[in-house]
Amino acid sequence: MTLSSEKRILVVDDEPDVRDFLATCLEDAGFQVETAIDGFDALEKIEKHPPDLITLDLVMPRISGIKLMRKLHKNKTLKKIPIIIVTAHAKDELGQKDLEELYAEEVRPAPEYIVEKPITPSKLVAGIAKILNVQIIGEIALERNDILNLVKTCSPEKLKEIQNLLG
Repeated sequence: MTLSSEKRILVVDDEPDVRDFLATCLEDAGFQVETAIDGFDALEKIEKHPPDLITLDLVMPRISGIKLMRKLHKNKTLKKIPIIIVTAHAKDELGQKDLEELYAEEVRPAPEYIVEKPITPSKLVAGIAKILNVQIIGEIALERNDILNLVKTCSPEKLKEIQNLLG
């Protein structure tokens, strides 16, 4: 199986905090990460060195996420890059028009996933790992529910072994 360290992801978001957060989550999971501040910046980077996957905000200046997807779709090689839409506008007026366009015929193929902000790092990384069929390396913080589920499904022997390891 391929390792996450062998895959490059382009994070495209005009909000610096979101862009940095996503990049950090993905770097912590072992991915190579490049960032772009909008669709125009992303297009330049994609054409120079196509990534293995793109996380893409919809609402951005210069070239929106929808327009970028249309441009990528016109290129036989670039249209094969999996895209995950990351948006805070999935349920508001600003985002509804974009989402309708997103599923219109001319934007096909549709993105692999649509993730609403705020983002859960473990779910984002797990989704990307599944799309790219990679094994995650590096550390990513497990959330409370993830830990509880692991403990609930663990055998008594394994729990004892973990307890001994933790001292």
